[in-house]
Amino acid sequence: MMDDVTAPSRAFLGIAVACLLPMLAPALALVLAGCSPTLKVEAPDKPIEINLNIKIEQEVRIKVERDLEKVFTEDPELFGIPGGGAAK
Repeated sequence: MMDDVTAPSRAFLGIAVACLLPMLAPALALVLAGCSPTLKVEAPDKPIEINLNIKIEQEVRIKVERDLEKVFTEDPELFGIPGGGAAK
């Protein structure tokens, strides 16, 4: 298609683009700047809540199991386990 265009018209097209580009560049920059996303950082309205109940329950359970093991070894007949004193 460009073969149909004569050399003088190609030169004019190059000059026209070279002249228009400096004028259109600031307008293009403004248009692109208007499309840029904005980032908004805010503190949350509600406080952040971290639920640690699971860890606490597990810790309490381990402590209770250790205490029960200690009681079983000290007095197994108290809970109906035969062999009183054999575990010592």
